[in-house]
Parts: sequence; C-alpha cells; structure tokens
Amino acid sequence: MSTQAYRQILEQVRNAFPQPVSDRMHDAYFVFSILRALDQVDAMKSEIPVLGKAQQLDYNTAHEAQIANELSSVERVSEELVHQFEGMPIWGHPHTQINVVGPSSIPSIIAALLPSIYNPNLVSDDTSYGLAVAESAVTAMTASLIGFDPAQATGVFTFGGTGTNLYGAKIGIEKAFPDAMETGVPAGGVLFASGQSHYCRLNVAGWLGLGERNVVEIPTNLENDIKIDLLEEAAREAIEGGKRIVAFIATMGTTDALGIDDVEAVVRLRDQLVEEYELDYRPHVHADAVIGWAWAVFNDYDFEENTLGFRPRTVRALAGVCRRISKLHLADSIGIDFHKTGFTPYISSLFLVRDRENMRLLVRGREQMPYLFQTGERHPGVYTLETSRSGSGVLAAFANLHLFGKTGMRTLLGHLVEMAELLREHLEGHESTTVVNDKNFGTVTLFRVYPDGIDTWTIKDYERTDISAREELRDHNEYNRRIFHYLHEHAMKGKGVHVSMTDCYRHTNYGEPIVALKSYMLSPFIDEQHVELLVKNVLEAREKVDSHGQQTS
Repeated sequence: MSTQAYRQILEQVRNAFPQPVSDRMHDAYFVFSILRALDQVDAMKSEIPVLGKAQQLDYNTAHEAQIANELSSVERVSEELVHQFEGMPIWGHPHTQINVVGPSSIPSIIAALLPSIYNPNLVSDDTSYGLAVAESAVTAMTASLIGFDPAQATGVFTFGGTGTNLYGAKIGIEKAFPDAMETGVPAGGVLFASGQSHYCRLNVAGWLGLGERNVVEIPTNLENDIKIDLLEEAAREAIEGGKRIVAFIATMGTTDALGIDDVEAVVRLRDQLVEEYELDYRPHVHADAVIGWAWAVFNDYDFEENTLGFRPRTVRALAGVCRRISKLHLADSIGIDFHKTGFTPYISSLFLVRDRENMRLLVRGREQMPYLFQTGERHPGVYTLETSRSGSGVLAAFANLHLFGKTGMRTLLGHLVEMAELLREHLEGHESTTVVNDKNFGTVTLFRVYPDGIDTWTIKDYERTDISAREELRDHNEYNRRIFHYLHEHAMKGKGVHVSMTDCYRHTNYGEPIVALKSYMLSPFIDEQHVELLVKNVLEAREKVDSHGQQTS
C-alpha cells in the first residue's frame, strides 16, 4: 500500500475523533452524532417500561464475532451501539420497580459524558487536574453530611459498592495484621457481618486472601438488623480462640428490605472488646451504607415542623430510618453509592474514611512507580487499589450534590417513601396480600400474595417459625413465583408495572427460604396512579393464577 493510500485512511480515522483544536464544522458534526444516537434511542420508547422489545439474547452469534478488516463509519457504529439497548429497562419509567437502580439526572449525565471526551485519570491531579479537586470537594461535602470532620476525613471513588467494602476490609486487615500488604495475610483473621448483608462480603474475603470461611455471618432480627447479642458472643469466641477481628461490617440498608444495623451498638461493642481483652489493635468498623447514606440529608430536618409537608406515615418512616443513619459518623469508614440513591449513572461509588491516617496503611513507595507523579500535588495512586480511575463517577456525584442540595434530596426520597407507604397501605387493605418487611422503612416493599382461605394476619409468623408449615411455605413460594411470572409477562406487553422477586427474602427458623415479590421505587415520576395500577395488577395476577390452578387440578 502506498503512503498516499495510508494518508487517505488516516484522514478518515481522524474524523472519528473530536478535534483537539476547536473546529466549528467538525464540532457540530460531533454534537450532531450524539444527538442522532439519542434520537434513535428515544424512538425505542413506548408504553412498555423497556427500550424497544425484550428479545432472546444471542450469545452464540456474539461468540463468533470477528474484527472486520475495513473501517466503518461513525454513523454505522452509532446505529450498532443503539441496537445494544434493545430490551433495556427504563429505570426512570414509573412502571419500572425492579431493583435499587434509579434514573440519572441531566447534569449527572453531562458529568459522565464530559470525562469520556477528555479522559481524566484520577491516579494523580497531574492527569485529572480540576477533577481531582472535585473528588476532594465531593468527599468533603459527603463527610460533612454524614457527620465526619471534613478536615480529618478523606475518600476515594472506586469501582462500586463491592469496592468500598473491599477498601474497608483491607484497612481492617492492615490494622489486625501490620505489614500484611508486604508479607501477606496470615491465618487467624475473621470478618463479621449480618446474614442479610450484601453477598460481596464473601467476594471481598476471598479476593483479599482472608478466605470466605473466615466470614462469620450473624443472624438478624425481624427488622433485618444484626443481633448484637449474637455478634458479641461470636466476637468473644473468636478473640478467646486466638483469632484477630479484621472488621465488623455494619449494613446500613440491606438490598432487599432496607434493614439497618445498629452501628452505634457495633462500635460500642468493638470499644468494649478492645478495653476488656486489652487488644493490641483496634478492629475496623466499616458501614456498608451504599443505599442508606442518602437518608443523612434528614439528619438536621425538623420532623415535628415538617416544612415539606409529608404525610404523618411518611414522616414516621423517614424518622425511623434516620434514627440509625444519624449514627453513621461513628463508623471508621463508609461505603456510598451515588448511582443507587444519588441518581447518577454507573459507576459512582465513594469510599469514605473518618481519619485520613487510615489510608496511610495502604500507601506504597513512589519508587515503585517511577514513571508517575512527576508533577502535581495530590497522588491517590500511591494508596488506591486501582491505577486508572475515571472521573465520570466523581463529576456525576459533584453534579447532583450541587443540583439537589439537601432540599432536593429530601424531596426525592420523601416522595418515593410516601409512594412506598401508600403501596403498603393498599396491600395491607387486602386480605390476600401481606407486607413482609413491614418493620423496615424505605422505598422498597417486599410482599407475598396468598390464595383464598389463608389468614394473612397470622401466616407470616406461622410460616417463619413452625416447622410443620414447611410444605405449605413451599407451596406458597411457588404460588408467588407464578404471580411474578404473570406480572412480568403483563409488564412486557405494556399493560402493567414491572416488579421483581427475591428467592430468599430471609430464611425461616427451620432453614427454608422465603420468596417475596419486590417493588423498588426509585423513579421520581412514580405517583398515586402507578401505585394503584400495581395493586390492580397483583390482584389480577392472583385471579389468573387461581383460575389456572383450578383448571389444572
């Protein structure tokens, strides 16, 4: 191939990039390309709470994919990109109530886009410049919101909620086993968490070399919070058995039910054990608050005055969460997901530590990285797990903290909790439905549906505690699965609300999983009519399942 031919191809390649120096014609082409892709995605919207139509995913074809020899074009590639969103749930749709995924605000979307264009790397401020300052600002704002001293606290954005737990556990390992970073993790470390905590506790223990078997899972109360008496018993047994406690993970908002551990009691227990056993280290307390952190905006809200005018039942629900979230500042570190209850795009996760000295336990010598940190002032790369860190999550969190402030966040969360409480009122008003996380207060509602002849006043306790109910529980689990499948099929036709299901809301006293249907409200567009539609869908599904059962019996 001649040099001239290569130069012609190079021009095509260059046109696929934003211009480094402003060029009005090419800049307009760049913006128009984005707008055209957005228009194509928007054309996929309908009454159904998904983009386009849900189709069978074709992994066989994907496994045979090959790189083409010739260049394509921005236009053709954009069309192919849009096609990948076929069947994707629309999280902002009021009929989408699947999981703890919210829609992204417009400023947070812009915040995620801009770093994609200019590629900042938060390994150092010499490769991220103002975005490094934004990370410091978000850390300070969030620390202040939680109740940490911003002058003493610090934080880093990481790869998700699992990442925040990993950082917390890693600092705990370094406290319990000094120099583990260099010499490895010795045997004898244990990590405590509730049985309702996120399963990533096992991933974290496995990947850090602590070992999954050294995660001690503590049973929970009916409120889905950790049993402090059993935690104390297990911790004492570990210490007296010669083990060292790497960390206590307090879950500040379980994924299924929004169960919230008593972090104040956990910290008190830790301090008591240190003093009583004269431990030569201080076990780390990490608060997994990736969901519950947002309720900290109510820490200084006057619930008696209630200036935003929430209904009394909503005020009680908000205050119920806040009584424990307000104690978050007692933890040594906290995990925060802005992409959950902060309404940003994935991934926007902050690991926040109360005392910045804790991060020194993770520091590596700069001589190990001679090609980095030649200029600049702040170099998180010396203590972060990641080398490369995108600025998108940082800037998205920065955008929403500025956009909403406390009042906006209170309004969003308050409205969502109000709608969830309205759903609970409806479900409690029907003899065939019962709320199973009625002692938890949040935007998620877990409920079960029963056939005729079942006393829903007593069935929950009977199924949970009486081993003679095993077969009946299994039948009702299957009944709720059939209800779910009907609801899902109905929603995919644009005729109903898209909810989800958990195969194990919690275990019975005799070890059986309890299935529950789940409504997770995170769309700001949800209103009373959508709640009423969901209840109507559930009752219709029950009627269809019952009639089908009678036909096949």
